[in-house]
Amino acid sequence: MARTAAFLGHRGGLRKSGARKALPTLLFFTDPVRTPDPEAIARRLPRGAGVVFRTFGAADATERGARLRAIARRRGLKLLIGADAGLAAQLGADGIHLPERLAHRARRLKAAHPGWIVTAAAHSARAGRRALAQGADAVVVSTVFASASASAGAPMGAVRLAILVRRVDGPVYALGGVDNKKARLLKDTGLVGLAAVDAFRT
Repeated sequence: MARTAAFLGHRGGLRKSGARKALPTLLFFTDPVRTPDPEAIARRLPRGAGVVFRTFGAADATERGARLRAIARRRGLKLLIGADAGLAAQLGADGIHLPERLAHRARRLKAAHPGWIVTAAAHSARAGRRALAQGADAVVVSTVFASASASAGAPMGAVRLAILVRRVDGPVYALGGVDNKKARLLKDTGLVGLAAVDAFRT
């Protein structure tokens, strides 16, 4: 999957970032149930990949985040924190990932932390365009393929995703059911990269 993600970025996806920050082409989204040992996965990620640490209010979020930060520094990874700007600043993270409902905070967060990468979730082309207009560096679109996530919507498939990417007209990651095999179906969609949860467990 990392090879396909790199292909997407170099084929043209990174052009869409324009003057924006250099973006990872591969994002690992943590999940407390589906990826109970995110540190082990982070140690296997290729250099330049990103980890999106989603705490979901866990009591050990600071300690686990610090361990991920240390791994990211050793491995040359980018660490983004899900929705918690305070924790991101405390850990010295590389940025933040916002849920769609909080995408409007992107510009203010980037003003306060100019070096941050700020990504936002989007479940439609309209939401994607809005998030980019509000300052997000990239959007993460889901659900692309059938997913084990409890919050996953109906999968859109590669063709509808490609249409959405054109309508967004900016850096887009695909999330939801993306694995090594299905990633190859996304080579002509214009994505900036790939994002996944379960694909990294194997």
